[in-house]
Amino acid sequence: MLLNEDLTKRTVVHAGRLDWVPSPMKGVDRRMLFRIGDEKARATSIVRYASASSFSHHQHPGGEEFLVLEGVFQDESGDFPAGTYVRNPPGTGHAPKSAEGCTIFVKLWQFKEADRNRIVRYPSEGEPTFARDGVASARLLFDGSNETVVMEDWRPNSDVEVDNSKGLELLVLEGDFVESGEAFLRWSWLRLPPEQEFRAKTGPAGARVWYKSGPLLHADVCAFEAPQSRGSKGR
Repeated sequence: MLLNEDLTKRTVVHAGRLDWVPSPMKGVDRRMLFRIGDEKARATSIVRYASASSFSHHQHPGGEEFLVLEGVFQDESGDFPAGTYVRNPPGTGHAPKSAEGCTIFVKLWQFKEADRNRIVRYPSEGEPTFARDGVASARLLFDGSNETVVMEDWRPNSDVEVDNSKGLELLVLEGDFVESGEAFLRWSWLRLPPEQEFRAKTGPAGARVWYKSGPLLHADVCAFEAPQSRGSKGR
C-alpha cells in the first residue's frame, strides 16, 4: 500500500473526519495518514484500542514513536495516560493493551538506524522552551537524531509561525487554526517539505499542537530487515 508517500508535497489529512478502519487485530481500528508497505510498513496512523484489547508480545525492528491522545495505553513497562509521548527505538518490543480503551498517534519504522535511546515524557514533562509570539507555553519532548519534537499551546486569536528549515509534521490536539486558507481542527494532520512556510491564525479557543521538525524520512532510516510477528499488525 502507498498512502501520501510523496514527501515533496504539502499533505493534509483531517483525520477527525475519517471513518475508522478495522485492523487485522480484533478491537483495534485505525485512521491511516501515511503508509509505505502493507502490514509491515513505514506508517503514521491514529489508532484506537477498544476496552480490554491487547496484543501478544512483539518486536519493533524499525522503532515505534507514539503520543497518547485519549485514555490510558499500557504495556509491561507501565501505564501511559493521555498526553504521554514515548519513543521505543529499533529492536525494542512490548505487549500493548488498554483496560479501558485508548487512542494513540503512532509512527512506525521511521527511526534512524543509530537512534537507540528510549524516551518517555509523561504529561507536563519536558523542558519549557521556544517562547515566541503567539505561543503561551511549549515543552520540548525530544531533541536528537536531527529531530526536534515539541508540544505547544497557542494563544487565542493569534498569529503563529513555526520554523520549517528541515521539514515539518504537525498534529492538532485541541482547538483550531487556519493555515494557507485551510481550517485545521482536532486531529488534523499536516506534513510540509522543507522551506515551505508555516503561518497559522488561531481561533477564539487557541490551539494545542504536537509537531516534529526534521527530515520527513531520514536518509539512514532503519531498513526493513527483520520480520514482524502477527502481534504488530494492529498499527
